[in-house]
Amino acid sequence: MISVLMSVLNGEETLERSLKSILVQTYDDFEFLIMDDGSNDGTIDILDHYKNADSRIKVFKNNENLGLTKSLNILATKASGEFFARQDCDDYSDKNRFKEQIKYLINENFDVCTTRAKEIDTRRIIPGYSFYIPNSIILKLKNPFIHGTLLIKKSVFNECGNYDENFYFAQDYKLFLEIIKKGFKVKSLREPLYYLNMKDNISSKFQSEQEYYFACAKKGITPIYNNFS
Repeated sequence: MISVLMSVLNGEETLERSLKSILVQTYDDFEFLIMDDGSNDGTIDILDHYKNADSRIKVFKNNENLGLTKSLNILATKASGEFFARQDCDDYSDKNRFKEQIKYLINENFDVCTTRAKEIDTRRIIPGYSFYIPNSIILKLKNPFIHGTLLIKKSVFNECGNYDENFYFAQDYKLFLEIIKKGFKVKSLREPLYYLNMKDNISSKFQSEQEYYFACAKKGITPIYNNFS
């Protein structure tokens, strides 16, 4: 079974589309764990509505905003699946995403599978030409993986130390560095099976912070600043 992990903060405008894209997956052996990370809009009402309509959804709530890294780690401890999948609340997935990804982890013994994505507004495919550069090389320059497309064996996630809670941002880049460092097999699907919001998202709102945490991960040092809530 796949455990889908999502953390949401004030996501009422995009949340329903994101939820529906998971609930209609053609591979339907999953549970959907969602953390409300201190929202003060209508997020929790939307989550409660969908939880009551679909038993695969399990909703949790932080008493205060803890950030994405800690929220995902909390959800991971509550998950029952052999595999973890990510989904962000302002993005949405193709209905065949899980079906296409899980084949590589089950049938071909890969440890991690990601996909390319289409930018929602422009339909630009991400990553572009850099997709064809070996991960060991491109990781020195940027993160070539779309975090929201992650499908990973739970055992591999645990062996990599889960998300490093010293990294309030760029926690996915830090995780992928560990995955490659430890020699796990990663499959990146050429087909874009994810639709990515690039407008007013975490990366655009906190660009300088993202760059700082990225540099720390790249250099192998622990960030000094770790709380932006």
